[in-house]
Amino acid sequence: MASHILAIDQGTTSSRAIVFDADGHAVASAQKDLTQHFPADGWVEHDATDIWMDTLAVCRRAIADSGVTAGDIAAIGITNQRETAILWDRASGAPVHRAIVWQDRRTAPLCRDLRTGGHEPLIRRKTGLLIDPYFSATKVAWMLDHVDGLRTRAEAGEICFGTVDSWLLWNLTGGAVHATDATNAARTLLFDIRTHRWDDDLLALFTIPRAVLPEVRDNAADFGTTVPDLLGAPIPVAGMAGDQHAAVVGQCCFDAGMIKSTYGTGAFALLTIGETFVESRNRLLTTIAYRLDGRTVYAMEGSIFVAGAAVQWLRDGLGLIATAAESEALAGQVPDSGGCYLVPAFTGLGAPYWDPDARGALVGLTRDTGRAHVARATLEAQGYQTRDLMEAMTADSGTAPVSLRVDGGLVANDMACQFLADVLDIQVERPAVIETTALGAAYLAGFQVGVFQGLDDLSHRWSRDRMFTPDMPADRRERLYAGWAAAVRRVMTGDR
Repeated sequence: MASHILAIDQGTTSSRAIVFDADGHAVASAQKDLTQHFPADGWVEHDATDIWMDTLAVCRRAIADSGVTAGDIAAIGITNQRETAILWDRASGAPVHRAIVWQDRRTAPLCRDLRTGGHEPLIRRKTGLLIDPYFSATKVAWMLDHVDGLRTRAEAGEICFGTVDSWLLWNLTGGAVHATDATNAARTLLFDIRTHRWDDDLLALFTIPRAVLPEVRDNAADFGTTVPDLLGAPIPVAGMAGDQHAAVVGQCCFDAGMIKSTYGTGAFALLTIGETFVESRNRLLTTIAYRLDGRTVYAMEGSIFVAGAAVQWLRDGLGLIATAAESEALAGQVPDSGGCYLVPAFTGLGAPYWDPDARGALVGLTRDTGRAHVARATLEAQGYQTRDLMEAMTADSGTAPVSLRVDGGLVANDMACQFLADVLDIQVERPAVIETTALGAAYLAGFQVGVFQGLDDLSHRWSRDRMFTPDMPADRRERLYAGWAAAVRRVMTGDR
């Protein structure tokens, strides 16, 4: 019996495939960087064909390196960069525009108009989200309005909309399945997360025709079967979830009150809140953590737009390091940042500020500021941004968290993890498998086909690599955080 799972993790900066065995251990992986396109200030695009071809290539390579055949793969799980919007021709499968990435800010004026028009309460009540360019709906509306003839074709049913999961599924199944999962649908501004339906009021508000929408399924479900010649055998696609939701599953944060934070291109903290929808009073998002067997568990989410991307900026923009891993050694050359703060609002500020027009700043510079101080300020920014989220979560829940499970590429950096524990004043747990996004996708697919036996089975598999314990005096912690708050105020535009 086939017992391996192929997890596809299609992210903002790369496409990855990992083959997991029946014990949840990675046996082979492959990765390819994804080309970024920046056609204008605040605009971020991907070539959807590149996304598909890169994903197919890494899947083939991971299977070839795993020592198993495609026939040994019981199922495929897909996890993806969320909110990124793709439109394609239903007949040919060809994209009609580059994918507009979640980081893209081009629809900020439209979002301002919608907020001024008083539409945000309706959106929060139905979707749990705020009006922001981050989400998919305004991106879709922009493409329909800016590509000649596209709106007419969309209304005629000739165009498909999907987030990256839908786009990959469409291609894997040879165009047989146009579907998404509940977590990705929940990030579009078009899906009512209480009734679990595409919402007519929201579709009308954004002038998006229902004909373009995919079917919405549970996170573990029958999503169809791959075209046999793509990977060497027909393989069921059995699990899909947006990257942050997949990480909730990979981190086994199933009980209310558990928190995970993933540090990739951006950083996203999700607090599991249970089966009752609760609207945040502190500008966090309410979202679907996961939906299994028709049962929905919700989460409160704080979204940080730039985390690991700031380290990439050190490497590619400033040339201070040759590899991301060098950031820890460089930052370790100094005992602190010397009063320097990096506010990495390169594409605006996310939660809890929601200021799409804010831009990044490096403040507190003196003649003594050097490369190491800038590197340290970059790593420390991730801790400060996470504390912003934790402060809001504590205000919403009335209970301060006692621990945080972290994952993603940045948490391989011990200095960043220790500072996170220090500035939050809580224990930070790094799991044995830090690629929990892909692991969560594998768990969902394996759950659907019987390789894994349910949430209790998954919880017993979670193990910790290291615990980081706070070791900073309280007065210093509060002094540093006050400096961060002052730095953020300097980049705010007031558009909230």
